[in-house]
Amino acid sequence: MKKKANKEALKAAGIVESLRAVTKEKSIGVEMVLETLRDALATAAKKYIGTPVNVEAKIDREKGTIEVYTRQTVVDVVEDPEFQISLADAREVDDGIEVGEELEQSLDINLFGRMAVQTAKQVIVQRVREAEREKIFSDYSERVGEIVTGKVQQVDKGNILVDLERTEALLPLREQIRKERYSQGANIRACIIDVRNNTKGPQVIISRTCPEFLSRLFENEVPEIFDKTVKIVKVVRDPGHRSKIAVTTSDSRVDPVGACVGMRGNRVQNIVRELSNERIDIINWTDELSLLVRRVFAPAEVKRVIPVGDHKIVVVIAEDGLALAIGREGQNIRLASKMLEREIDVFGDDEFSNLSEEQRDEVLSEKPASEQPSDGAPPQDAAAGDEAGSELGGDIPYDEALEAIREEAKTDSSESAEDDSVQEEIINKAVESLSATDVDSGAAIESANKSEE
Repeated sequence: MKKKANKEALKAAGIVESLRAVTKEKSIGVEMVLETLRDALATAAKKYIGTPVNVEAKIDREKGTIEVYTRQTVVDVVEDPEFQISLADAREVDDGIEVGEELEQSLDINLFGRMAVQTAKQVIVQRVREAEREKIFSDYSERVGEIVTGKVQQVDKGNILVDLERTEALLPLREQIRKERYSQGANIRACIIDVRNNTKGPQVIISRTCPEFLSRLFENEVPEIFDKTVKIVKVVRDPGHRSKIAVTTSDSRVDPVGACVGMRGNRVQNIVRELSNERIDIINWTDELSLLVRRVFAPAEVKRVIPVGDHKIVVVIAEDGLALAIGREGQNIRLASKMLEREIDVFGDDEFSNLSEEQRDEVLSEKPASEQPSDGAPPQDAAAGDEAGSELGGDIPYDEALEAIREEAKTDSSESAEDDSVQEEIINKAVESLSATDVDSGAAIESANKSEE
């Protein structure tokens, strides 16, 4: 292989160092950025030459040099002008070259013009942003179920855009506790429930109403849950109003309910305040159905528990505790049904004892709740709870909601805009130094070698 003698090498120590600073700040591999720079310079050189020709760029990170050159194989008959050159044309450059050898001809980067340098800069900036988005998506995808804290950036039609510093998250209306109100700049905590990779960047969906949010709050507040001494078995919620959490432990010396409540109730009260005074019932889980039902309905006194098949329970409550067991608008019984994963029919003890034999047989049958008679205490089941929950808002098209918020805001957050501006300025200064016309390549390389010594 023979090369044209006086190659021009551009001193690039400053460029490489600047790009390294950007990639370190964004946690992106410098090799990816340098590869992008090579591709951009090769593309710019092809546009400058104007004819199809194989152009390559080489960056020597140790010497701090950048070279752009054409590489073609010498042949007798040219079949592919991009990768081949005739022997006659090759000998105009190097009279000693032979067929089968490769001819490399250096190109003066300064001749590409400012537009070529600007193109290289734009490509690098775009690639850096794409790589950053991919990393953010990967990082947040692994954090689904975790609690994050951010600042309210924009509120539009009930949907909230939250700044998480590295990216933005969407808190849809149906994932909010309805009694809460948020103002711009306020801190907010929520649980990541989904991460989507869209064309405009990672889209993190967060929630304050999901059961996982309550679980994570207890995990952060109760050391025994964090170190796995106490285990959360199940959580059901009517967000902002009431929730039930069942806990257990493998250590007989530890009271799981007491650990969650804390001294004078300080642990659970911290969580209650975070959830806008949502009432929390903490239940000691057991596999014994009858005992579990009594604990779920406490402090109401349960007189009888009658399992009906695998999906239904008839619970007889003391008359004075019937209203407490059902709860406001059936709230307590809906949560109990979700906790036990069974349909529940609740009766007062007097009412149940006064049922005729025919009515009692009907109550103790496995018919769906919709086929049960309407007299007496209305049956409450998990389906009713789901229907009530649906009133809080159906599925929201997250993409449209996020776009609406962005349009309303018209500009991205000042921190994000400033960050992009600084990034672009660093790369701009680094890459535009390519357009310097008074670079002495030999002196540059010698200076670089001396600095390394």
